[in-house]
Amino acid sequence: MGLVCSTAQLACLCGSTACSFCCSQCPTCRNSTSTRIMYALMLLLGTIAACITLSSGLQDTLKKVPFCTNSSNYVPSTYTVDCQSAVGYLAVYRLCFILSLFFILMSVIMIRVKSSKDPRAPIQNGFWAIKYLLVIGGMIGAFFIPEKSFGSTWMYFGMIGGFLFILIQLILIVDFAHSWADAWVGNYNDTESKGWYAALLGATFLNYALAIAGIVLLFIHFTTPNDCALNKFFISFNLILCIITSAISILPIVQEKLANSGLLQSSVVSLYVIYLTWSGVANSPDATCNPGMLGIIGAGDVPSQNKVAFDKESIIGLIIWMCCVLYSSLRTASKSARITMSDNVMAKDNGAVRNQADQSLVGNEDYVPVEGPSGDHAEGGTAKVWDNEDDSVAYSWSFFHLMFALATLYVMMTLTNWYKPNSSLDTLNSNAASMWVKIISSWMCLGLYTWSLVAPVVLKDREFST
Repeated sequence: MGLVCSTAQLACLCGSTACSFCCSQCPTCRNSTSTRIMYALMLLLGTIAACITLSSGLQDTLKKVPFCTNSSNYVPSTYTVDCQSAVGYLAVYRLCFILSLFFILMSVIMIRVKSSKDPRAPIQNGFWAIKYLLVIGGMIGAFFIPEKSFGSTWMYFGMIGGFLFILIQLILIVDFAHSWADAWVGNYNDTESKGWYAALLGATFLNYALAIAGIVLLFIHFTTPNDCALNKFFISFNLILCIITSAISILPIVQEKLANSGLLQSSVVSLYVIYLTWSGVANSPDATCNPGMLGIIGAGDVPSQNKVAFDKESIIGLIIWMCCVLYSSLRTASKSARITMSDNVMAKDNGAVRNQADQSLVGNEDYVPVEGPSGDHAEGGTAKVWDNEDDSVAYSWSFFHLMFALATLYVMMTLTNWYKPNSSLDTLNSNAASMWVKIISSWMCLGLYTWSLVAPVVLKDREFST
């Protein structure tokens, strides 16, 4: 429903007639939901544009842009990754630079907004045509930024921002695991249906089976009998930690405080940790222990070694990123969100839901219909997108934009394989810093999940069930 409402808002970019037509066809939805989806759509479109710049068909065209025209003036002679092979990565840096600046600016503007009565609320919920034009114009202008130290400097911002978004992504993954288990276990307890019981067992078994298969494949492809001690440590240590956290989730003392806690959440977290482990070792600069690196170096020529690669690890990372962004844009804060402190990321459930079966709000004197961006109303004088933030905001507007700025930086680093411009690496596809970021993230994910289990036991004076 929120996506349909956001489509109506997007139609307003084309004029009031298109907006009026689309709004008349849409169901009602909350203003907070449609706004978040519109920003998610902007982030998604920016990501698609960045992906397009990596396509091989655009490389010759991109070499004509201003930041590459005089590349020989600032690229050191020892720099083997020249503009010819890195032009796609440098273009991604510029597109994401503008998009992240936009979200940072919005985050600063929206600091301490308490309700939609604030004068800054129209900036948050409207002016979509102006926002999109600003972003598009900024992206065009970004290609005129001279390279020099721009790429290497912005890479450090991207590295830090990408790591911080991974932390937010961990919170969303843990919250998703708890929410999934709460829903399915609750359905089973309410209905005592064998179908729900079978679904719980099947999902748990499938997740653990995939995690075990992933461990086996990691040992096969990223270790050797007499070498790769660091990779062996990462894989073995994370396996042990997954077993420990799974055991903690079914302890009687934990079950007493969190009745729905169990192996389903642990299986989801374990599978994600195995993905992070794979992502980490896949970025290892050690060619002996990284089959992807060995294949690239085996090509024997610098252009092949320095080719712009958009590998399967990046694709899976972007899919997980997209799911997390959409989840944070649509999901309301749950009980487990209070444990993981993710209620700033997701919306609180403040305000009744209007639907076709409940039209009582229309006659309620406390309900104030909100005009759409064009001022058009649906039949009956009620707006299709209605304001549920008149008393208080449903989510932190400033934190939401900050999260999207970090998400943009994460996309930038993922698309460029955490590439360091002007580096002395032999290829663009390896980065020791990226390896450690992913591995440390896997440990933090397990730590965060374990804390969500033991917090109700340790903090006995705090209420986690309301």
